[in-house]
Amino acid sequence: MSTNAQELPYTDAVAKATAPIYEILKDQYAQTYWETIAPYIYEINRLKKEKNAVILAHNYMTPDIFHGIADIVGDSLALARSAAKSEADIIVQCGVHFMAETSKALCMDKKVIIPDMKAGCSLAESITAKDVKLLREKYPGVPIITYVNTSAEVKAESDICCTSGNAVKIINAQESDTVLMIPDKYLAQYTQNHTDKKVLTWEGSCEVHERFTPEDILKFRAKYDGVVVLAHPECPPEVLAEADYTGSTQDMINYVEGEKPDRVVLITECSMSDNIAAANPKMELVRPCQMCPHMKRITLPKILKALQTEGPEVLLDADLAERSRIPIQKMLDLS
Repeated sequence: MSTNAQELPYTDAVAKATAPIYEILKDQYAQTYWETIAPYIYEINRLKKEKNAVILAHNYMTPDIFHGIADIVGDSLALARSAAKSEADIIVQCGVHFMAETSKALCMDKKVIIPDMKAGCSLAESITAKDVKLLREKYPGVPIITYVNTSAEVKAESDICCTSGNAVKIINAQESDTVLMIPDKYLAQYTQNHTDKKVLTWEGSCEVHERFTPEDILKFRAKYDGVVVLAHPECPPEVLAEADYTGSTQDMINYVEGEKPDRVVLITECSMSDNIAAANPKMELVRPCQMCPHMKRITLPKILKALQTEGPEVLLDADLAERSRIPIQKMLDLS
């Protein structure tokens, strides 16, 4: 909660309307704190219906957003694809800027707003369209496969996009024996271990996932007997080597829901653990405590203001939107 946010009253109407949400989140928030955020949840949920808005929340959003106000949750691409099918007039992107761009590219007829324009991404910012053009000159004829965690300008200069969940499939579908996979070096290294093709990459990385170390996992295993370790492929390879399972955010969710381990730690942004814990109260989620400072710029007061003002709005030039949409669509066709 922003300290500059205007306090809203916790009324009987607010308490009644938000009681089912608090039942899910009662282990996450003390009653006294809940009474300060519930009015925002109540007002956001009221206003989005009034304005025919849909709220997209990435897996790394805090539980009050993820479980309290979101209409669609998931990874960045799943959010955009779901938004494109929505009949809403307004899309509120609770995530980072490149996600809002992707939503806009797939939904040019809708107004896309993001509660904080400064919600960026170290990985997306590690490469520019100019960099991609130079790579194409350096490696003529080599397909450029771009992670969806990139700007619209970078996507527009690429041949095809991929996600952390379908990267191996996308690379194996290319006719060339050599591919360029940008910008995440760790995802590229992980993919290289699962394909016979030669994978060239860029020196980009996620500032959250690169902080994890093998020692972190060893400490978790020593402290929490029988803990199952799930890691995101944006982590360094030595971290993945210590994990029990490696997969995208959706892969990890599927694993938890399918295998139902008694005790589990997700080697990824920690709010995802909070959200899974809220949905699975009988499961012990060990918290890795690595937070994305960019994701945490999105708060309930900012979301409410964004709905009230219908801004800041994310805009894309029609040509750029079309060019960035082409590699996304190619990926979807292959998936």
